[in-house]
Formats: sequence, structure tokens, C-alpha cells
Amino acid sequence: MLAIGALLGSALLAVPVTAHATAAPAPTAEIAAAAAAGLDDPAKKEIAMKIVSSAENSSLDWKAQYKYIEDIDDGRGYTAGIIGFCSGTGDMLDLVEYYTQVKPGNVLAKYLPALRRVDGTDSHAGLDPNFTKDWAKAAQDAEFKKAQDHERDRVYFNPSVQQGKSDGIGVLGQFIYYDAIVMHGDGTDSTSFRNIRKRALSKAKPPSQGGNETAYLNAFLDARVWAMRQEEAHSDTSRVDTAQRVFLKKGNLNLNTPLDWKVYGDSFHIG
Repeated sequence: MLAIGALLGSALLAVPVTAHATAAPAPTAEIAAAAAAGLDDPAKKEIAMKIVSSAENSSLDWKAQYKYIEDIDDGRGYTAGIIGFCSGTGDMLDLVEYYTQVKPGNVLAKYLPALRRVDGTDSHAGLDPNFTKDWAKAAQDAEFKKAQDHERDRVYFNPSVQQGKSDGIGVLGQFIYYDAIVMHGDGTDSTSFRNIRKRALSKAKPPSQGGNETAYLNAFLDARVWAMRQEEAHSDTSRVDTAQRVFLKKGNLNLNTPLDWKVYGDSFHIG
């Protein structure tokens, strides 16, 4: 759910995907267009948001999550919004700071001193009893929704898509990266996105280095599962096992619909 900072800079050109060592048949125009567009194609991004919401909020209605906030007892304080911004990991602080830049005097601005103090802890000191109510109130503001979108893209979505394109992986692979950075962030700890990727690279090469895309993505998911099992709050690996692995096993590297998957025992479908 949480990042500690942006990964890289902005836009890289897509790197052609080389899924097999031997020459493959020319892709159809539809597949080629999807691969070129990447997860940042608006239709694919919508799919990505729905799949992440299925895991984070047990719902495909990701736009209903701007107002979401609760302490899920994972040691990160309050978790809130469309991507699980957390009071204990810095990304919620960054969000409220950005929101206050674009809209000074907003209903959450008064909590900035408290958010700075609780950063890195699970404390609610200075936030209770009204922070959750004020968060929900802020979520009625179009500017706050835009601020959540902005921080989601800056910290999570754009860096993961850029890294995926640099590694030569397609839409599914870029989503796999995105879901990983949403949960694990991109800090320096062993379970962060960059170190999950490093662990995968020790087992398989990405297409940009001449590797097989499916083999590399399996190695990445193996590393992701290892990372999830290091923390009790993330030990249920069904968002990988019965979702991302399902798409990969079907060879759906472009994340084309229809999609059927399960997360934490719940079934989901995108037609």
C-alpha cells in the first residue's frame, strides 16, 4: 500500500517486447497497439485501478474509495483513499501537503503538523477524533480527488509503468509492477519494489536483456510472494496466486478483457 517516494523520472519510450528467444509471428494490429500504449492507455489504466481496488477494497468501484479511511492494524496507522495512502509511511503526508498547495485552508490542512509527527509510526496522535470525518468531507471536493490521482500517478503508477517499459514487459507486466509498488513501496528495505525486482533479476532476464517475458514475470511474482510472506499483514498471497498468476498462465500479456480472478476468496469479472 505504500511508497516512500517516487521511483524515477518521467516518460520513457516503450521498449519492444521480446517474449521468445526464437522469432515469433508478427503480432496482430490490436496486440501491437496495446503493447505500444502500455498500462498508461486510459482503458488499461481503468482495468488496473479496478483490479487493485478488488484487492485493496473488495470492490471494482475504485472511484468510491476516495473517501475510504481506516486503521487496518498493519502498523502503518490510517490507510486511506484510492491507493491506500498511509499516515505512517509518508505518502499520506505528501498527499495532504500537495492538496494544501493547490487548495490552502482545506479541511485537512490543520492536520499537517500531526501527520509530520506520526510519520514512520502507527500513532493517531493529533489526528483523532475527527481526522476520519474530515477525510470523508475532503473526499467530496473535486480538488482532493485530483490530488489523490496526482499522487497515485507520481508515486506509484508512472514509475512502475516506466520501469516496466524499460524492462520490455507488456501491459500485464506493468500492472504486476504497479500492484507491487502499491503494496510494498519503493524504499530500501528488502521487501520494497526495487528489491523485489532485484531478486527477480537474479533468477531471470527481462525481455530488454533478451529474456523470456513469461519466465521473467514468473520470477518477479515468486519474489513478490516471498516479500509478502515476510509480513503477517500481507501473508495472504491470493492477489498474486488467484489473480496475476491466472492472467499470466493464460498468456494474457496485454491484460485483455474479459478477465476473471479471485482475491481473498471473492470472485471478480471485467467483461
